[in-house]
Amino acid sequence: MDINVNNTNTKKADSVKKKDKNIYICQSCGYNSPKWMGKCPECENWDSFVEEMMQPKNDSGPLRGVAHVQARPVPIDSITLEDEIRTSTGINEFDRVLGGGLVSGSLVLIGGDPGIGKSTLMLQALYGLSLQNLKVLYVSGEESIRQIKLRSKRLGTIGPNILVVSEIDLDSIISMVNSEKPDVLVIDSIQTMFNSDLSSAPGSVTQVRESAMRLMIMAKKTGIPTFIVGHVTKEGAIAGPRLLEHMVDTVLYFEGDRSHVFRILRAVKNRFGSTNEIGVFEMKEKGLDEVPNPSAVFLSERPSNAPGSVVTTSMEGTRPILIEIQALASATSFGNPRRTILGLDQNKVALLVAVMEKKLGLHLMGHDIFMNVAGGVKVLEPAVDMGIVAAIASSFLDRPLPKGCIVMGEIGLTGEVRAISHIETRVSETWKMGFTRCIVPKSNVKRMTEVEGIEIIGVNTVIQAVETLF
Repeated sequence: MDINVNNTNTKKADSVKKKDKNIYICQSCGYNSPKWMGKCPECENWDSFVEEMMQPKNDSGPLRGVAHVQARPVPIDSITLEDEIRTSTGINEFDRVLGGGLVSGSLVLIGGDPGIGKSTLMLQALYGLSLQNLKVLYVSGEESIRQIKLRSKRLGTIGPNILVVSEIDLDSIISMVNSEKPDVLVIDSIQTMFNSDLSSAPGSVTQVRESAMRLMIMAKKTGIPTFIVGHVTKEGAIAGPRLLEHMVDTVLYFEGDRSHVFRILRAVKNRFGSTNEIGVFEMKEKGLDEVPNPSAVFLSERPSNAPGSVVTTSMEGTRPILIEIQALASATSFGNPRRTILGLDQNKVALLVAVMEKKLGLHLMGHDIFMNVAGGVKVLEPAVDMGIVAAIASSFLDRPLPKGCIVMGEIGLTGEVRAISHIETRVSETWKMGFTRCIVPKSNVKRMTEVEGIEIIGVNTVIQAVETLF
């Protein structure tokens, strides 16, 4: 009898051990492995595996705490559409990036470097919503309620409709949402949230994935717009599994150097609007101020008659922005010349330098080239190719561009100048900022109407462009 009892207990212990099997999860991409690996075969990152305990599946799963109703499929032509109602945050630049305002039940992820202003933006947005008699809930996993009050006092965002709480337990947060029924919810940050069903620590891939899933289901079921603040890695990507960005409706990145006063809010994913819109803010003592005319701000400190300084246009969504591209070409005594690029695609600059070597005969391989976009802006649009070439040529030849001149156009590998989009919108913004001469692709000139007060010159090749400028 005793032997049978011991055998039964041994089998139960073995079954428990099997259920609590440990696995190793890559903290960069979420790849699972039964054993520790030095290099992840999925994302190829080194030393990113962390041991976590695999627990048996819970029947309630991520739906726990949210009333679940069985869904039934319906014909798509029987679905009735209503006019989409968006809620304004009171910050026009923020609403622009969101696509016109908040959509009911949307899940918005905001990422950015530490200290860039993510929490400040959230408090100012919540204050604007509270002025419309909306109840908003700010959940912080990093600050106490006294710290939140001190920051809100400095920003001037204190209001009776703003509820704040310091909490990391996800069950408590969902229960709080069900009881308080806020109109808008902010989670700051997703990396601090803790799901008691999981044994891993807050910030791990499993915790971030499951917490985001439960918040997404809650937002869709209750219709409460939810903001999730996320940390970023040293590479600039949002920390946690890549699945996090796929689950949410909108992904916003808050960019900018902390040493600069300007911040740029950029949409990289938006199911309810354009992914090319940006919002420009200026960081001041009392928080973030909107910049309604970024072109004037970025060109306010531009030196006059300076070699290597060129103005071009970049389309950010529906808005053209004039930016200053600076270049410095200096002779080097080393075998390998340096290429230091800020705000532009380094591979694109290398390609254009090769085109200039081949087509213009400029000996740039013996020169160090340093490039920068003034104001801390990042530009990846091909329409700024002409500006890059003009800036490098201006610095190399030590000749400034003619006064009041602006350039725009895409350049191919054979030295041809290709047409760009939204040419009339760009030229109109150029005229508003006081420029009197515009170098554009010749193929664009044929299809655009004449603009009074500005001389438009079309060029076919990069050789024609440089000869016209210098």
